[in-house]
Amino acid sequence: MAVDSALVTGVRAGGRSASPRLSRTDLAAARLAAIAQQVAAGERIGSKDQLRGDCGVSVGTFNEAIRLLQARGLITVRPGPGGGLFAAEQSPMVRLGNSVLSLDAEQTPVADAVRIRDALDPLLIEDALWHASPADIQIMRQHVARMSDAVGAQDPTAFVRANWALHASIAAVSPTLVLRSIYTSLLELIETHTLSVLPVSEQPPLEYIEQRRQLHSDLVDAIADRDGDRAQQLITEHNTTDTLRDH
Repeated sequence: MAVDSALVTGVRAGGRSASPRLSRTDLAAARLAAIAQQVAAGERIGSKDQLRGDCGVSVGTFNEAIRLLQARGLITVRPGPGGGLFAAEQSPMVRLGNSVLSLDAEQTPVADAVRIRDALDPLLIEDALWHASPADIQIMRQHVARMSDAVGAQDPTAFVRANWALHASIAAVSPTLVLRSIYTSLLELIETHTLSVLPVSEQPPLEYIEQRRQLHSDLVDAIADRDGDRAQQLITEHNTTDTLRDH
């Protein structure tokens, strides 16, 4: 599929990513994660003031890095005397998710992440056909509506963001924790490397994204109708229409 409507600055010849432009928050989070991984689960890694000094960032940036690592299950924060930041006890699924997320820091090729993500799409569509509730379908249709709005606004970047949100909502339906974890981590990896959105097709950009919007709308309809043959046909078309263009 490529990554719909267009990928991507930050991709070099051969499909390999250029060095990602990591924010100060990302750098601080990477520093804290490295410290946390050097100690045993539950062990104190330092006070907020001490660690913020080590990272050399503002209070706001440091707090955002903490929130990021808490969401990934890498650290916990305890208030009061003797408090501070502690290495978290990680479940197997948290460790799996972070092993995928860590690929970003190693500049894994975007093309590889897209290829693996595309290979998982049919499994997620199969799960959605069995498990999507009316509420799930409604959420998917809301994302398709956002894609339509982006077409109307002639905004390819908003279109791609809505597209990713749609795929995340389809993945959320799956009862398979391993599949959901890997897929959503790959989405995050791809988003991190996406610096801007550029056309990948010979078609005019607006014509192209409208075509992609219609394909996704049809896919959600097929899931709602429990039409497995149609859904798998569409996801095959979805993943073979384009290839990732070097840039």
